[in-house]
Amino acid sequence: MKKPLRLPLVLLMLATACSSRPPDDPKSYVEEIASARTAKDNNFRTASNSPVPENRREELLPLAYFPIDPDYKVGAILKPSNDTTVVEMPTSTGGLAKFRRVGTLEFSVKGHALTLAAFREVGAATDSLFVPFTDLTTGTETYAAGRFLEFDPKTTGIYEIDFNRAFIPYCYYSPTYECPYPPAENRLQIPIRAGERVRK
Repeated sequence: MKKPLRLPLVLLMLATACSSRPPDDPKSYVEEIASARTAKDNNFRTASNSPVPENRREELLPLAYFPIDPDYKVGAILKPSNDTTVVEMPTSTGGLAKFRRVGTLEFSVKGHALTLAAFREVGAATDSLFVPFTDLTTGTETYAAGRFLEFDPKTTGIYEIDFNRAFIPYCYYSPTYECPYPPAENRLQIPIRAGERVRK
């Protein structure tokens, strides 16, 4: 059995110090996020494999977002998990999606110490980390089935959580897509007013 990853003290101190610090250049960061959103809208409107059905594009595009807030981009430490149990998440189509818990991301947002479990899909071709979550905007300002974050794995165990990049799963656009519902451990008890939202 592998031992949990133990981060050098200097890295732990670095991650803690930057856990609630906004980007160094907020203007450049806002422009980067705005550009990415425009590109996503264009892709969803014109791509042959767009998840948004053609008959719903006028209704749903451009996508709705909260204002870009650099304070929602924070550092996080991944506390690895040795639990190899398969986690079955109910899905929007009535099925079960199978994941394994990679670890727990520990971070702070606007003065709130929070955690989110990170998962990897069983049998997936990618080793990216999947972080589904709900918060106190879920079902009112954001999609009732939650929102997602995805990360490339890092050997350091230090991650950057950017809720401005939180996205709504494709099952919101079309019932032909299957999306897993966030587990209870990823229900944040604060509102995350960043990233994609539903139209008013």
